[in-house]
Amino acid sequence: RKTLMESGLGTAITGGGMSDELLQATFSIGLKGVQPSKVEEVEQLVSDTLEKIANEGFSDDAIAATMNTIEFQMREFNTGSFPKGLSFMLGSMSKWIYDESPTDALKFEEPLAELKSKIATSGSQVFQDMIRELLLTNTHRTIIEMKPSKTMEEEQTKDEEDRLKSIKSNMSDEQLDQIIQKTSELKTIQATDDSPEARATIPSLQLSDLKREVTEYPIDVTADENNSGVTVIRHELGSTSGIAYVSLLVDLSMIPLEDVAILQLMTRMLTQTGTSQYDPVALAQRIGTYTGGVGASILTAPVNRDGVDDGIITDCNTMVTKLIIQGKATSDRIDELFALFQAILTDANLDSQSRVIEMLKESKAGMESSIQGSGHSYALQRMRARYTAAGYIDEKMGGISKMETVKNLLDLAENDWPTLLGKLQRIRSTILEHPAARNGMILDMTGDNKVLSTIQPSVEKLLQDLPGEKNDEKLQDFYSEDHPWVTQAHMEMEANAPLMDEGFIVPTQVSYVGKGGRIFDKGDTITGSASVVERFLRTGYLWDHVRVIGGAYGGMCMLAQGSGFFGFVSYRDPNLAKTLDVYDAAGDALMKAAEELENDPEALATAIIGAVGDMDGSLSPDQKGWSAFTGWLTRQSPESRQKRRDEVLNTKPSDFKDFAQRLKNMKKPSIAVVSSKGSFEAAAKEGKTLTLKEVV
Repeated sequence: RKTLMESGLGTAITGGGMSDELLQATFSIGLKGVQPSKVEEVEQLVSDTLEKIANEGFSDDAIAATMNTIEFQMREFNTGSFPKGLSFMLGSMSKWIYDESPTDALKFEEPLAELKSKIATSGSQVFQDMIRELLLTNTHRTIIEMKPSKTMEEEQTKDEEDRLKSIKSNMSDEQLDQIIQKTSELKTIQATDDSPEARATIPSLQLSDLKREVTEYPIDVTADENNSGVTVIRHELGSTSGIAYVSLLVDLSMIPLEDVAILQLMTRMLTQTGTSQYDPVALAQRIGTYTGGVGASILTAPVNRDGVDDGIITDCNTMVTKLIIQGKATSDRIDELFALFQAILTDANLDSQSRVIEMLKESKAGMESSIQGSGHSYALQRMRARYTAAGYIDEKMGGISKMETVKNLLDLAENDWPTLLGKLQRIRSTILEHPAARNGMILDMTGDNKVLSTIQPSVEKLLQDLPGEKNDEKLQDFYSEDHPWVTQAHMEMEANAPLMDEGFIVPTQVSYVGKGGRIFDKGDTITGSASVVERFLRTGYLWDHVRVIGGAYGGMCMLAQGSGFFGFVSYRDPNLAKTLDVYDAAGDALMKAAEELENDPEALATAIIGAVGDMDGSLSPDQKGWSAFTGWLTRQSPESRQKRRDEVLNTKPSDFKDFAQRLKNMKKPSIAVVSSKGSFEAAAKEGKTLTLKEVV
């Protein structure tokens, strides 16, 4: 990967590397954005690099880092919110479907010990032999060159129309009538709900089976621990298998909004450009050798304003913004983890022009690919950006508008590096040397009693060594005052995120259709029942009309609890105009469903149980700690969480009617669609005219 990117022959890596899910494992690697004249050079570079590795092998440090990472992942078995049982099932199926033992795919101790033994005996040779046998001398391989075409969509559409026209011309009237009749029957079946008798054949929970009390996770908060100025938060769980999960948060409010894009670049650089002591490879190896992973990201979180109850719609102008450095390690290696935290926070190599250019090229290629495959996310972000400053900031950091920002940063990195470097250095010095820097720092830790006790001396040392002055300087109160970014965001929104219907043109054969607006006003209260109705719409009406009947891969909706914004989006949708019509009819459909629910308590119970299932998803130890932390950070009290759960469990058909009426009265609705030029032209003929912009 490193060799390919440093070659400058392409803009981003393609190919998934090793894949062993099929009977015959595969390995693939390549580059995107390759000039036609350079294709053979890429092929040769891949072959030469593999040949070099086969001859020279890997360093001991590289092997140790990789082995520790793999073993840590296997032993931790952190599936996040995905149920572990399903993970075991899917893992066993990878072998079972090929008549091998289902348990062999789950057992790792013996093969891991065998590999360790081979490494101890022959070092890198075990990998060198595999590369030569499985990759270099393997003749079962292929080279694929994919060339972009701006006329491909039109050509495929015309080909399909011509084929269908030819088929139709050779059919009799009787055959045509049969097709029309079968199509009508299919649509009737698709639009018909399952009967109560059919639903009764599926085992299900009852409302009485559900726990009425909300699950709370431990949290202990110590402000200004050891007179360090830093707030320390601990989550003591029953067992974390000897692993400490740690997050260090640094406040970002003193950075101007215009520098957010550069801030995101710097966040990525923290772990990818090395330090004064370690080059990028050595840093990655150290992270892999001594920890279960270290990463950096940015958190922007709207928070409840002081004096305003949870669930009441506000202007969303109160928020917190933090740089997060997260990592995990066994308690005996916590000093290494904290040393890495310090190194990447204070000593990351920002003067790395070539690597920054590579990263920006990767980001540009990644976003261009992502918007074609996940256009629904971009459409939703774009819509939310029109209604609140918080939504605008999120879109600026990760939405369609960021694509232009990345292009501008790439131009700056290539043609005026000193200016960009100066901005990067200024951002770091601002967040670490601000007089109130420590007042905005938070150290959040999750572990069992033994882990937290073992790492305490290291925590005390870290608190003393962190950058910033120990003084009485305070940041503004983010729970009572508007965040500094909000003022600038409001000034930009009218020009950069106007309230209008937009279409974004990309090369694709499907559409991602979004429409949304406000259904709750400032001062209104959103109760827990809204999440039941939202889920009912997503898994019922939208599933039936957007996916089953419409043919899309998915139809979704979401309600922003703080702002009252509600949005519809579709995923890989063959329709555009028809899907917008489905959204417009949702209010009436929901009103009809509410009337039916009055006479169908079982269906209402099913809707409630589904919503509770979403609330009670399986959480890993680190997620439990993070859930408790974010609740504290955003000022969500245990009482408000219990109140919300009670409202979910007590949802009535009248709540559906109220929601339906709000949908019908949606205020200031707007549209955002990611699709092809041809689809927009077809939609315009059906009266759906959007302001278009070509983004890829």
